[in-house]
Amino acid sequence: MSASHIDFLRILKERGFVHQITDEAALADQLKKGPITAYIGFDCTAPSLHVGSLVQIMMLRWLQKTGNKPIVLMGGGTTRIGDPTGRDESRKMLTDADINANMDGIRSIFSQFLTFGDTGSDAIMVNNDDWLSKLSYIEMLRDVGTHFTINRMLTFDSVKLRLEREQPMTFLEFNYMILQAYDFMELHRRHKCVLQMGGSDQWGNIVNGMELTRRTDGAHVIGLTTPLVTLADGKKMGKTAAGAVWLNEAQLPAYDYWQFWRNTQDADVGKFLRLFTELPMDEVARLEALGGSEINHAKAVLANEATTLCRGRAAAEAAEATAREVFEKGGAGEDLPTISVKAGTSLVDALVGLGLASSKGDARRQIQQGAVKVNNNAVSDVDAVIDAGTELIDGKIKLSKGKKNHGLLSLEG
Repeated sequence: MSASHIDFLRILKERGFVHQITDEAALADQLKKGPITAYIGFDCTAPSLHVGSLVQIMMLRWLQKTGNKPIVLMGGGTTRIGDPTGRDESRKMLTDADINANMDGIRSIFSQFLTFGDTGSDAIMVNNDDWLSKLSYIEMLRDVGTHFTINRMLTFDSVKLRLEREQPMTFLEFNYMILQAYDFMELHRRHKCVLQMGGSDQWGNIVNGMELTRRTDGAHVIGLTTPLVTLADGKKMGKTAAGAVWLNEAQLPAYDYWQFWRNTQDADVGKFLRLFTELPMDEVARLEALGGSEINHAKAVLANEATTLCRGRAAAEAAEATAREVFEKGGAGEDLPTISVKAGTSLVDALVGLGLASSKGDARRQIQQGAVKVNNNAVSDVDAVIDAGTELIDGKIKLSKGKKNHGLLSLEG
């Protein structure tokens, strides 16, 4: 049986999305009355979001799947300032051209997860620059600034922690929470938005928006935050030795995205299946209960489902086929990262070029430690080169670092 709008809160709670709700009874009551409109904001600081934003994106997806209306708020205006939350230094100032280019990249992600349109539960995407750039400074101070006290603003973590660490905060950044609060008020006025969702670090900003909306318009709106998602070993999700796990194909190939999920720690499989797939809860419980080597099946299911949502079913199937070719058959696999090199290229340069090493020094250390293989054969010579005499596998040369990191070389000429 398909879910209805009233099921939204239940689904979020049973799948582990909920950390805090400002007024759960009011949210439940709103859902009983009919579909609601909710939003999450995303600043445009990079050309792609990474998996750290995926919890928020999945909440918007569940919002739409249950017949409610999602608003994706692009921070074209607030990105000019930069959210100080969780940072010890100011963000790099971006040009308007940078912000617009980043916005285009981020837009493409949401088309994978949401259906956009003009009716019913169709998602809409709006840009807060549309209203923030039109604000008069004096008008802003008079109509909005009077609802905020410095005393209270200093108690919010985004400010307090920066000051406790004796790191400077500019007046520009200090205003960020006021502008985010203004967004909530504006979206309530324009689209009858009653719920803002975000990560747990956004609690103070969300509460500010609720207070401003209540004081200016007499409206009762609601905030909901998600827990911080950490790995079983305590590390922050989404960070790997190779860097951030980006959602866009241009920043991270589908095979690497699939491998990120396939390499999930055993203890995290159940949590990730609940948060990052749409599998029924009884199937999640079955997969989570698998033990021994069978847990690898659950990890493959997780990788396939998560990759399908973000990159499409064909990309997930191709990534799985490549993994099977590489790991089970010892072949090269068509979907591995590939670069072209000239005969005589050093193995060190090839490792760096494929991203299997962060630097030439790192590449030499990996070779000396016996972690590098060429066509499944260990290599210990740091001066080794790739030449025309190197045996090919499926027409290419396979480089491996450890058991899980692979890439392909295609010889030029």
